[in-house]
Amino acid sequence: MDTIYITGHRNPDTDSIVAAMAYAALRNALGDREYEAACLGHVSDETQIVLDRFGFEAPQRITSMHTQVKDLDFDKPPVLSTAVTMGRAWEEMSRHDGIHAIPIAKEDGSLYGMLSRTDVADYNMNLVSGGRLSEVPLFNVLSVLEGKVINEAGEKIDQISGNVTIALPQSRENLLFHDPETVVLCGDQPDMIRRALEMNVNCLVLCQAELTEELRSIPTKTCVISTPFDAFRAVHLIFQSIPIGWICNTQTPVSFHLEDRVDDVREIMLKHRYSSYPVLDENEKVVGVLSRYHLLRPRRKRVVLVDHNEASQSVPGLEEAEILEIIDHHRLADIQTANPIYVRNEPVGSTNTIIASMFQDRGLMPSAKMAGMMAAAILSDTVMFKSPTCTEKDRRTAERMARIANVSLDELGREIFSASLDSKTVHDLLTSDYKEFHIAGHDLAVSQITCVDSPKMLERKEEFLEEMRLLREKKGFSMIILMLTDVLLEGTQIIYLGDDEIIRQAFNLTPRDNTLFLPHVMSRKKQVIPALSVLWG
Repeated sequence: MDTIYITGHRNPDTDSIVAAMAYAALRNALGDREYEAACLGHVSDETQIVLDRFGFEAPQRITSMHTQVKDLDFDKPPVLSTAVTMGRAWEEMSRHDGIHAIPIAKEDGSLYGMLSRTDVADYNMNLVSGGRLSEVPLFNVLSVLEGKVINEAGEKIDQISGNVTIALPQSRENLLFHDPETVVLCGDQPDMIRRALEMNVNCLVLCQAELTEELRSIPTKTCVISTPFDAFRAVHLIFQSIPIGWICNTQTPVSFHLEDRVDDVREIMLKHRYSSYPVLDENEKVVGVLSRYHLLRPRRKRVVLVDHNEASQSVPGLEEAEILEIIDHHRLADIQTANPIYVRNEPVGSTNTIIASMFQDRGLMPSAKMAGMMAAAILSDTVMFKSPTCTEKDRRTAERMARIANVSLDELGREIFSASLDSKTVHDLLTSDYKEFHIAGHDLAVSQITCVDSPKMLERKEEFLEEMRLLREKKGFSMIILMLTDVLLEGTQIIYLGDDEIIRQAFNLTPRDNTLFLPHVMSRKKQVIPALSVLWG
């Protein structure tokens, strides 16, 4: 089964990452092994502390949900070497009736060219006027003729060249072969065999015939090959001994990579009229063949959203994916789906509180280590139960998870919020827990840093403002707010760029020099965004 990704929002916090991991663990335990946790951004120092504390690796990072070449059911014919005979290549093409061309690879597996049915047909038609072999490897000839070398001179030859001819009766002198640069095919015709050996033709192919002792004793440089086929069949087969690298198309064929977006592939195919296109992996190795009909019914990626339900906060390309579920504790936003889906949205302080209930609903207990992470995520998202979003259910759930994990909530909380922020750049701090919003025609961004020493963070105010100006110019925001949420002060110091009057009216306090302290404000979701939403209608 294809992977079902469980992912939180961009710039993920601890609740977002742990929720994805916990829900994946729940579904895996129920036998749904295709569910896999993922994240959309850098793992914060706080989250890394939690992961390290309980012995987990961070989920894999994904950057897009766009439908890609790897999501298509493209053909996977054998990828042949340039040295393979045309006869064997044709057998492979015959086994895959719907495939018009097969990829030819170099020794390292990278693309050399494409061999199409047209290439084979062109070669066969050229034989009508040509009929000559040029330095074809001996092993290739032996392979297609199912033959073997039966004389000493043949053991010293590695390549076969010459005009191919079938020996005719000696009475017709004008039809006899006269040039040593010849590959002669004959049956049980002692006179023709003698003539070929004495003339030292390049190769003599005995078709359903033996080399007598008398003829074997003739001194010769001719390579003698015995084949079980008659001359008519052998003359056709011998021309299929050429390496396919000689006739395949090597003129920079258009190729695609597994990570290429299907929309881009479709545009390129409109500019070219090839029947098949090679597919390459990240190491430039050939993995398959793509045709136009593969684009008709692409498999969409499947995803479960946790800790968000807003398109601007989700993975790029979400509109091309199939959303299966949403588990969240935020306001309902703008995500739309083509089909009815399972949605669980509860007014609690942490997504992990909801997922803990889902464990209970299914009669499962999370492992001790997972329960410890879930307790840490609830502490983080409720700011040690001081956020106005915190509910009694959050507190009870965190206490239960802590008992299962045999950890102290107080010690765990201090460990989480003790992460040093001094060494981080203002860019990293600003984007570590960053969300964008669109409210009544206003585009804005709100970033939040939870700390235990906001006055020290304020010393970097000018650095923050400079970074916020760059972001505002780039994105065209009407306002940018940075929340320095202090656990010990139980309030938030905000640094902002935007209209002073909007800040004054939204929070009923007078700002000064792009800053304002908001006592008892701990939540972006429940206190800052609602205040602006009410102001803007």
